[in-house]
Amino acid sequence: MLTRRNLLQAGAALGVGTVMKPTSSAQALKIQMSSGEVMKTKGLVDIDEKLPTNPASSAKRYRPTSRMGLGGLAAGNGFNTISSDEEILTMLNAAWDSGIRYFDTAPFYGLSLSERRFGDLLRNKDREDYVLSSKVGRILTPSAEPLPKRWHWANHSPFHYSYDYTAAGTRRSVEDSLQRIGVSSLDIVFIHDLSPQNSDFGADWLKYYDEAVNGAMPELTKMREEGIIKAWGFGINSPHAIYKAVEVADPDICLLALQYSILEHEEALDKTFPLLDERDISVVVGAPLNGGYLAGRNRFNYSSLIPDPMKQKFAAIQDVATKHGIDIKTAALQFAEAPATVSAIIPGARTSQQVHENVAAMKVKIPDAFWDELKSKKLIAQNAPTKA
Repeated sequence: MLTRRNLLQAGAALGVGTVMKPTSSAQALKIQMSSGEVMKTKGLVDIDEKLPTNPASSAKRYRPTSRMGLGGLAAGNGFNTISSDEEILTMLNAAWDSGIRYFDTAPFYGLSLSERRFGDLLRNKDREDYVLSSKVGRILTPSAEPLPKRWHWANHSPFHYSYDYTAAGTRRSVEDSLQRIGVSSLDIVFIHDLSPQNSDFGADWLKYYDEAVNGAMPELTKMREEGIIKAWGFGINSPHAIYKAVEVADPDICLLALQYSILEHEEALDKTFPLLDERDISVVVGAPLNGGYLAGRNRFNYSSLIPDPMKQKFAAIQDVATKHGIDIKTAALQFAEAPATVSAIIPGARTSQQVHENVAAMKVKIPDAFWDELKSKKLIAQNAPTKA
């Protein structure tokens, strides 16, 4: 059994484990990291603690073994930040060496760039040793013209995209992803960005939804029955498609981005999760750090516009975290992973240091009193699950 001293020594070995001094709310609001900085993990880190996993097969539907995964948006030069192939491969190797065995990517991330870079790691691994998910809904075609500036891919691959939620388009998209990544199979396929929040769709999103009802949804069910994939669902930034689709289709798992974080979680807890629980559908939490905001970035949910209420809530939670010797990022990652509905969280990373800090955050013992204080101050919902 590790003592407090050994825990601190273990944390020091990782470059983490320092106990913070209390700061004021005003100081907490000033926490903002540049693109090259990383928020350090604070608290007692047990380096012998394993990353959380799902039980072997208590659920009827497929769930990834690992509850701690890696999101692939940054590997596609997301947020217009350029990383080299070598930098991303170093990060991916750090994730693998840290015990991460669930990897999520998409054709849209850098217009194939993320999938290709993930393949640089995964094609050299035993296919049974990891879980891999990608997405369908966009078909890529060669084009040397850059995308409009409204999309946040720096130096993306020379492709454009068109939407295709038909059965044929879905099967082609899966086959294209396998070739780009260089692997024999996907475990999970998410129908991507089928949402009114998709700026390409707006009010027309139901037209694409209807196409998916008759195309992508039954085709993915067929591919699951054929054994080509193990599970399918939706990868979306709002729950609209899920609310409709559970009545007409049979998804297994859904990637909910921007919908369950320590800052925003009430709708998911009160409406989305209960609906999914009735059908044994699990959730992969995307963007558990609100697009980097909870790791100190000047960016909230993929935007530089940060709502004042979120700034105030960030500062208040950071104050409580500091009081209890931890940091807000650690609290946010463990909060997102806690619900039974959740089968995995997939924070993104661009550097190996970000990976190490995120992994360390999952190995910090957070005091019960921290969660109690957040609830007493109404900073998180009273029914929000937390782990002792």
